[in-house]
Amino acid sequence: MTYLLALDQGTSSSRSIVFDEQGCVVALAQQELHQIYPKPGWVEHDPMEIWRSQLATARQALSQAGLNASAIRALGITNQRETTVVWDRVTGQPIHNAIVWQDRRAEATCADLREHGKDALVQAKTGLLIDAYFSGTKIKWLLDNVPGARARAEQGELAFGTIDSWLMWQLTAGEVHATDVSNASRTMLFNVHTNQWDVELLELLGIPTSLMPQVLPSSAHYGAVRPELLGHAIVIGGVAGDQQSALFGQACFKAGMAKNTYGTGCFMLMHTGTQFQTSHNGLLTTSAAQTTAQTEFAIEGSVFVGGAVVQWLRDGLHAIQSSTEVQALARSVPDSGGVMMVPAFTGLGAPYWKPDARGTITGLTRGTTVAHIARAALESIAYQSAALLQAMSRDAVAAGAAPIAELRVDGGACINDLLMQFQADLLGIPVIRPAVTETTALGAAYLAGLSSGVHHSKSELSDLWRAERTFIPTLGADRAADLMAQWEHAVRQTVLQ
Repeated sequence: MTYLLALDQGTSSSRSIVFDEQGCVVALAQQELHQIYPKPGWVEHDPMEIWRSQLATARQALSQAGLNASAIRALGITNQRETTVVWDRVTGQPIHNAIVWQDRRAEATCADLREHGKDALVQAKTGLLIDAYFSGTKIKWLLDNVPGARARAEQGELAFGTIDSWLMWQLTAGEVHATDVSNASRTMLFNVHTNQWDVELLELLGIPTSLMPQVLPSSAHYGAVRPELLGHAIVIGGVAGDQQSALFGQACFKAGMAKNTYGTGCFMLMHTGTQFQTSHNGLLTTSAAQTTAQTEFAIEGSVFVGGAVVQWLRDGLHAIQSSTEVQALARSVPDSGGVMMVPAFTGLGAPYWKPDARGTITGLTRGTTVAHIARAALESIAYQSAALLQAMSRDAVAAGAAPIAELRVDGGACINDLLMQFQADLLGIPVIRPAVTETTALGAAYLAGLSSGVHHSKSELSDLWRAERTFIPTLGADRAADLMAQWEHAVRQTVLQ
């Protein structure tokens, strides 16, 4: 039997999963990651904790599987995207905590870029809208605010990376400073047409080219893990940002195929093939995971607060003791009783892009209970995702493609049957949950498997994909439209005047 190891470094935890050649999970290890909130709207991680926890889970997964590292054909990496680390090239030590993708501290820089009319330039080159979400303005903040950082960067002493690059640097003792096209496309500094760092965008933010990693296809030979770390030198053969990795793991290889990942946030991607398609509905164009030098693209929408709303019910409202209790609490009432919750804790992402929005709960009456609020919180995940898919379908039709026919789902919250059924009801299309829901890690494993010869083609990977359950819509189209209209009304009430 041949095995693949996937390192899945996420926002809330570091995980490692051993897969067999059929894509089945053999072993899984996970460690939670400490969240740091220095100021309102600021979110950080300790890069050394990320590294130590990721290495520890890799060792634990191999131990659980009863395998030596020599049994692993190749290793794949998938990661929280946009999260930004800058480190010393000699010591390998970070100059500051990692600035997490959710962090809003660079909004002033983004506002300045918009005021100077740079929106069209950025979108044409990168497919992205100007937002503090992306890595470029985070890098600028670090160079401007960490004493001596800009001078050191200009002298070539520092390296930038998203989390994949940071892990590869540590795994290879500094021999590899690289990233893949999917992660590079989330920096706001990468020309997705040429697959190269864009000099004009780097100069716009005052970022030296020497800071940037080499960019490779998502399935490629990146280097090898130092043998003393895991007991054997394992080839690093696949790298992709978590959402593009999930799209790959869901075998969404053809234009028009879409998936939604229900994690801390929700991330919906629709493959558009080799066609760069600009969204006219508030979505982003991004590079899909690429197995060759041929460019491939996806349209993406991001919900900033998805499963995190359940964490808020647990930690903020103390409505539940454990996240697993939310489905039973929500099911204890037949509906939300007219309550609508918009969890705009850090603003609203696609398709609204309202950074000044704040969370609201509307429709409260004396009959409202905590169960109604829990149900409204759960349903808010589906409403936000439905708004994304509607925007995505409008883009598809405008480009001459057919509307999205089905939605493949993954992520921690997709195990919630109540949520998945409500999602299908709102969308009016089948929602399909795969047999293997660890599709983010699976995508990284498959990319590594292709480069190392474990797998030979995308069609072979498509044949391995299996559905576990299909949720068929049970709600009439008119009722679904009424509910979405109520949701949009609630969204309009979230923006501070």
